[in-house]
Formats: sequence, C-alpha cells, structure tokens
Amino acid sequence: MALIEIRDLVMKFGDQVVLNGINLDVNEGEVKVVMGSSGCGKSTLLRCINRLVEPSSGTIFLRGQQITGAGVDVRALRQSIGFVFQQFALYRHLSVLDNVTLGLRKLRGMHRAEAEEKALHELARLDMAEQRDKYPAHLSGGQKQRVALARALAMDPAVVLLDEPTSALDPVMSREVGMLIDRLHHENVTMLCVTHDLLLAAAIAERVTFLDRGVIRAQDTIANLSNLHPDEQVRAFFGGEENAR
Repeated sequence: MALIEIRDLVMKFGDQVVLNGINLDVNEGEVKVVMGSSGCGKSTLLRCINRLVEPSSGTIFLRGQQITGAGVDVRALRQSIGFVFQQFALYRHLSVLDNVTLGLRKLRGMHRAEAEEKALHELARLDMAEQRDKYPAHLSGGQKQRVALARALAMDPAVVLLDEPTSALDPVMSREVGMLIDRLHHENVTMLCVTHDLLLAAAIAERVTFLDRGVIRAQDTIANLSNLHPDEQVRAFFGGEENAR
C-alpha cells in the first residue's frame, strides 16, 4: 500500500477546473516529483493533500486512512504532513530556533527545553545549528530553505511536501537544495516535490510526473519524456535532446 493514494481528485475554483481526475501514489521513502508549467495545478495539488484547500471531489488516503471529506481532524493531519512553502513562510520576528520550535510547543505541547533539543537536532542535520539565534532577514535564500525544512522535519511527518523549493534561489543555492533533498531521500524521508526546475528534478528523482492543465499527461524519465514521448508538447516542455544528454 502506498503512503499517499490520490484517487480521481478534482479541484474547481468556480467554473475553472484546476485539477481534473488526478490519480497518483507516493510510496514510503520515495521522492515523487510532479512537474509542469506555471498554472498547471501543481501547488493546488499539494494544498489539497494538506487540506489548505478543500477538493471538489475525489479521495486522498494517508497510510490507508481517508483524509478528505468531513470528520477529519485537519490540525492533527497537518502534523503528519510537513509543508515547505515556495517563499519559506518563516516568521520574521522569530529567530531560527524559535521558528522551528513553535509547532513543537504549540501543537505537540512540548516544554521549551524539549522542543529546543528536538529543533537543534534537525537544524544540525541540515547544517544550520550555528545560525540558531539569527532572524530570517539575516539568512540567505538557501539558509531560509533549510530552516523551513528543519521546521517541517521537526514534527516527524509521514511525508514532506515541497512547493517549488528552488524558485526563489540562485543556481548555486538550487544545487545545494537538490543535494540536501537527495541526502534526506537516503535517510528514508518521504517527499512529494512540485517544480518546473528540470535540473532539480533530474538530481532528485529517476522518474517524474508531468501535469498539464490539471491532468497527468505522462510519467517517465526526463530523458524519455524529452525524446520518446509521442506528444510534441510534452517533449517541448522537457527540452528535447538538449536536456536528455
């Protein structure tokens, strides 16, 4: 059984269909990458999983338990699903350490000392322990991304959702984030990453899922999608021969 199972997921905003019959599985310990151009529904997919938006229809299961519809404890659910936002969503008035301990104290009810011990463990795991007393304004984009990841991992989630993790970063920092995600993968952290960054996708996953106008059009390696897919639009997105080499 997959860790996450998405079945026939539809998301509409008024008359606009953003997701149209999505079926997708994320297995334990996997890094699943969903790619597509801006506006294709990638971020909405993540928000449906985390119940930041309510799907119009369809079902999502987490470890066999339905997490869509009425009667779901959304607050408890979000403790099981880490979310790293595109713009990091760090609290500017809190230090690095306090950003990571906040959820542990407010949601898990940990005492400050216990929460700080757990937070420092995750910060050290991501090479950010020395920055514990700094504020977000004094961090680079890559450092902010690491703090956001540490905050998500501190809750010991079943899966971490990554929304365009390199979109706000320069190429050097983007490569660092790719290496970091790959390292977490080898530590058996389950992740679902949505991105339009081909270099990141190639660095962290063998196969990718291509989402186009709310529909999954293909699932394959980037090389095959670049050169062998019968749909010219799919090949064009992945850059043809140039990106396959």
